[in-house]
Amino acid sequence: MTDAPITTIPPDQSASDQKAKEAYFTASQSQLIWSRYRRNRTAMTAALVLLFLIMLGLFAPFLSPYNPSIAGRDPDYQNGAPQIPMFCDQNGCSWRPFLHTLERTRSMATNFRWVTKVNPDKRRYIHFLVEGWEYRVFDYDINLPGKALDFRTWGLAFNTHLFGADTGGVHIFGTDAGGKDIYSRTLHAIYTSLAVGTLGVLISFVLALVIGGISGYFGGWLDGLIQMITDAVRTIPIIPLFMAIAAFIPDEWSAETRFFFISIIIGFINWPTLARRVRTHLLTERTHEYVLAAQLCGASASHIIRRHLLPSFTSYIIVDLVISFPYIVLSETALSFIGLGLKDPVNSLGVMLQNVTSADVLLNYQWYFIPVIFFMALVLAFVFVGDGLRDAADPYAQRDK
Repeated sequence: MTDAPITTIPPDQSASDQKAKEAYFTASQSQLIWSRYRRNRTAMTAALVLLFLIMLGLFAPFLSPYNPSIAGRDPDYQNGAPQIPMFCDQNGCSWRPFLHTLERTRSMATNFRWVTKVNPDKRRYIHFLVEGWEYRVFDYDINLPGKALDFRTWGLAFNTHLFGADTGGVHIFGTDAGGKDIYSRTLHAIYTSLAVGTLGVLISFVLALVIGGISGYFGGWLDGLIQMITDAVRTIPIIPLFMAIAAFIPDEWSAETRFFFISIIIGFINWPTLARRVRTHLLTERTHEYVLAAQLCGASASHIIRRHLLPSFTSYIIVDLVISFPYIVLSETALSFIGLGLKDPVNSLGVMLQNVTSADVLLNYQWYFIPVIFFMALVLAFVFVGDGLRDAADPYAQRDK
């Protein structure tokens, strides 16, 4: 009979495993969530894409070579195809990117209409950090009914842009029927949709915490009354509501005012789902010993909810907010798409999607669909980030080996 071989564990490996176990059991909740989240490659990729899109929206005026409104239209290049900068052509290569010059001519073949042709023998070079149209940052003029709701901010003025051409226009995504640059409009549309979603999420977040916290902590007849109101809000049909709102909004309202008002309405009708989750959690947590100890110490109900109950599931609240963000963006896009939300001159993804509904665009102007790609990327990035956070929100459910 032979003795079984004895397996020895290297001391370095045993020590490293012990340190990993200690780090796991002594880590904070946020550290555990981040540890699980970064192992999800899909969620990490989506987070990078989302960060990239957010940066595009935040720095849209700097990245846009032209004014996205009608003031920045190119009358000589309407429904123009995308212009891709190049480094080499039939005349040789250059270290600086360039475009070929566009020339407008009339011909008998087109009944003497203006025709834009490309002249490959003339170049237009791309320059970086150029001066162009002036834009203002943090400049808002809100004029809602009642003077108490009106406010105006004077932002900072800049005129520096990332790139531009020495002569003519640079339209890397092409232009629309009015000659407006689709690239500049797309970047500003991302910012507008993100701003509407952020404002709507903040409003629904505050309402959900207050209403759900009161309902879950006190219970009884107050809980029943609040739940009746919550169910009533959830049953409000969105489309008829916004049809009535669209008829109510005065035509003289500015684009900023319309944007602010639509954001508030979307926030006020999206709080019931999160409020129910907060209520359910508080109904369970309010019977625990630490809540009774806080009550015996004389703590008020607002203090117990704010300092003890809500922080106990902060990670789940964050996950719910991230998951609800794309649905609010979808709401704004859908309402603007059917003409009940934002309208020109506001640049939003829903407003731009209105231009792709005709058969003429589908057959002849396919570059109108470029904003659709950014819209899909934005929504999918939020969805995958939300799914990754939801899986990582409970680090003790399944420990990674």
